[in-house]
Amino acid sequence: MATIKLKFRPSTVQGKAGTLCYQLCHRQENRQITTDMRIFPEWWNETKRELVAVPGNERILTAYRKRAEKEMRDIREIIRELDCSGETYTLSEILNRYRSLPSEPGFLYYMKKEMEALWENGQYGTSRNYQRALNSFFAFLDGDDIPFSSLDSALACRYEVWLWQQKVARNSSSFYMRILRAVYNKAVKQGLAVQTFPFREVYTGVARTSKRAVDEETILKLQRIDLSDSPALALSRDMFVFSYCARGMAFVDMAYLKKENVNSVRITYCRHKTGQYLTLHIEPCMAAILERYGQVCPESPYLFPILTDEQPDQAYRQYRTGLNYHNRKLKRLGKLLGEPLPLSSYTPRHSWATAARNHDVPIAVISAGMGHSSERTTLIYLDSLDNAVIDNANEKILKGLNDTISM
Repeated sequence: MATIKLKFRPSTVQGKAGTLCYQLCHRQENRQITTDMRIFPEWWNETKRELVAVPGNERILTAYRKRAEKEMRDIREIIRELDCSGETYTLSEILNRYRSLPSEPGFLYYMKKEMEALWENGQYGTSRNYQRALNSFFAFLDGDDIPFSSLDSALACRYEVWLWQQKVARNSSSFYMRILRAVYNKAVKQGLAVQTFPFREVYTGVARTSKRAVDEETILKLQRIDLSDSPALALSRDMFVFSYCARGMAFVDMAYLKKENVNSVRITYCRHKTGQYLTLHIEPCMAAILERYGQVCPESPYLFPILTDEQPDQAYRQYRTGLNYHNRKLKRLGKLLGEPLPLSSYTPRHSWATAARNHDVPIAVISAGMGHSSERTTLIYLDSLDNAVIDNANEKILKGLNDTISM
């Protein structure tokens, strides 16, 4: 039976990195497979024939260990298959089979497989986000796949410039970068790539956007508008108002809301985005909407007439179609109201958070009400305080000093 060992071949040049290789032995014959994994002598324990961690090399060594384990496992599997065949074989046959194994996937190929796995696992929203990022990066690369080693900081920076040239918003650019980084980091954990932090120099934060909230008076105007001649607009209006009343419930959670989630006084549901369970008291303005739509489709398990299918993939497609239709109707409603701000499915969530802040509700309470994991996320939803509010506060603080000036 053939054997395989990991070996270190030092460089002939003093102070230079040497090379890791695999030594194959079979029937008194030795052959080596050279890798492109290069390490310094102090990273290798010759007695134990293993890699040694020293300060500063932990990440790359972890990647090398995972890669070496995988490649040696592949070679051992080839040896096992040849042994099971019962036929005589040579090291050349092992090498030929190893070299004929499929090459490691490129980044785009790997990302596509991750996207498909997410969809198969029922993570439809995340899979769709991966698809969006993949489409963008694919266009930047002109459809040419790249090895993981080519995805470096310089390429990430060029991609960021390209996105800017395509007039992609800063937060959208950051969104793509964060997804690509997540895919890359997973490949690193699987030993398919060496961690070089290619996204360290590009923007991956969340920038404050223009105002997306409307005031309480606008919500009241929307509630009072007569839409009896347009059931489609009425549905979008009612779901907009319901979202606001339900502490900014997301459209996806309203679409999937079932009658079994509601009793006479409370709604209990699981947020699709985080998996967190939330419960809220049913206020009279919410009860009126629930009663109205609970009778529209008495046979449906869902409260609102957005979904008709309980099959996960079909239900998700119906949700996406419903969301797009809902946003188109909200734009029409905004024009009917004469609102300068285009209404969207996000507006009620931002509006509830801002209204709560204006009613002196503590940030911690707003955060819990919206199901956020941290107050930092909540702050993104809140508009900056108007300058007039800050000026009035400052005037009160400085009243004593101001009075001395007027004396």
